[in-house]
Order: sequence, then C-alpha cells, then structure tokens
Amino acid sequence: MAAKGAGTRALPGPVISVHSHSRGSWVPPRQALIAWASAALGRAAPGREISVLVVGEARSRALNRRYRGRDKSTNVLSFPAASAGAAPAQLLGDLVICPQVLRREARAKRKRLKDHWTHLFVHGLLHLIGYDHEQAGDALRMERREIRILRGMGIANPYRSR
Repeated sequence: MAAKGAGTRALPGPVISVHSHSRGSWVPPRQALIAWASAALGRAAPGREISVLVVGEARSRALNRRYRGRDKSTNVLSFPAASAGAAPAQLLGDLVICPQVLRREARAKRKRLKDHWTHLFVHGLLHLIGYDHEQAGDALRMERREIRILRGMGIANPYRSR
C-alpha cells in the first residue's frame, strides 16, 4: 500500500492578498477566497495572484465614478492586470469589494451573506479573465458560467428569484 500522498501533489491554489479598509463588516477568511477562486478559475488558478481590496461605500463610489462613470457605490469592481510580454502573467488583477453594498443586496434579495459574497467574488474573477455582460449574449454566457461554478459549491442560482 502506498504511503499517503505518495506520487501525488496537490496543486497550489491562487495567491490572494486581502487589504481591508472597511471596519465592522464581515469579510470571508482568506482560505474561503482561495477556495472560491480555485473553483472559479479551475486549472488556471494555481499560482495566479489576486489582490482584494475591501472598501467602504465612499471609496467604492469614488472608484466607480472614476473608472466607470457611475456616481454610486457598487458591490465589486474588477481591474484586470495588463499582460506584459509573451509569457502569461501570474498577476490576474485586483478586485475592489464593498461589503456594505453586498450586505444590503443580500438582505434585499433574502440571500445568505456568504452566498452573495461568493457569487460577487466569482463574478469579479470572471471579469478578470475576460468575461463581460455588456452584450446580451455575453451576459448569458457569463451567468451560465457563474451558475455552474456556484452550483459546484452548493449555492443556488443567484439569478433565480426566491
């Protein structure tokens, strides 16, 4: 009988750094974010670097206004890393998340906060790898991928009303 783990090595997950500038709001532990990113990115996850900035509503609003032209706080903003050279960059990009907006949305939609966090984190990651929802066809493709990823984590379709 082979020794436990002999001949197999678990692939390392993505590297996630979390910087919180928001007090008093629940933020998932880094290990949960790593698990969610691994599920969302699949084989592309190992070694990829993702920076997560947790901000309050004022900072979220300022960033949303500056980069998207929308003068309101938002749940998640995605900033993909610019690829340099021919080699694939390890840095995937940055996510800016506003937990106050997430909490308000979860309550309004009667969703568990953790499930909503998972959904919006996955949503932001998909933006980092090129998914978008500006066109109807692209939105449907992105939503289907989100639903499939979340289902794999035991989370119901976030686009279906309760």
